[in-house]
Amino acid sequence: MNRNTLTLKQIPKLIQTMKNMNFSKTVLAFALMAFVSISAFAQEKASPAKTAEGMVGDAKVTINYSSPAVKGRVIWGDLVPLGQVWRAGADEATTFTTSKDIMVEGEKLPAGTYSFFIIPGEGESTLIFNKTAKQWGAGSYDAKQDALRVSVPSSQTSTMEERLVYEVMPSAFEVRWEYGKATAKLSK
Repeated sequence: MNRNTLTLKQIPKLIQTMKNMNFSKTVLAFALMAFVSISAFAQEKASPAKTAEGMVGDAKVTINYSSPAVKGRVIWGDLVPLGQVWRAGADEATTFTTSKDIMVEGEKLPAGTYSFFIIPGEGESTLIFNKTAKQWGAGSYDAKQDALRVSVPSSQTSTMEERLVYEVMPSAFEVRWEYGKATAKLSK
């Protein structure tokens, strides 16, 4: 008998080997697809949505924003030009909501939701609360719709903030990114 010829006894073993190979390939393919899916899902968005919340007296303040990363770039004066309106985040304009009237730097801001913009400067920045709450970036920003503009000190810090961060405290809110920081006083 030729060595390449199968006997009847060898056929069931061959069929089982082929089934095992197909099963192994199927399991391997499934594991690979699961790994790729999990890896894609686990990747963080370039500018993930974030929320900062806090109380100012009995008013709830909520800031919704997209949080871009520095990624080795120069932010202030380069990626974000000084002296120009900036959307204060990424993607859609940042929104600032207060459940009741509050004071920002001694100026009244009525209860409501506002788009929030910043005109960054080296020693002083302008914070803008705009009545058109839903906007994409700063492209359709209209100064005639400003509900409030206040000037606040802006400064450099020694601490690097990789992602844009807002923090709401009982008497202020702060924005930090890269080495820049601006704080606005809040009161009821």
